[in-house]
Amino acid sequence: MDDHLKGLMRQLGNAINESLSESEGIAEVIGEIKKEGYDVFLVLEATIGFNKRDDEEGKPSLEPRVGETTEISFTAQDHAFLRALKINVDE
Repeated sequence: MDDHLKGLMRQLGNAINESLSESEGIAEVIGEIKKEGYDVFLVLEATIGFNKRDDEEGKPSLEPRVGETTEISFTAQDHAFLRALKINVDE
């Protein structure tokens, strides 16, 4: 991944974080929870996918390229999710 794309992804993360921290609705609910005597820890996970457009029409190319191999790695959370769906993944 090139540095420019990494920078754009960082900007997107910052924009998401700012929008959540400036949300009056979220602040109100967190305030109510704190009034009840609780500390609040908010952790959100976002999955953002993107594909480089290869063809002239601007649609992502899903066709494999000759000689190209793809390696997929799964986290422990991925395995737990797939097991919950009764899907077995061979390593």
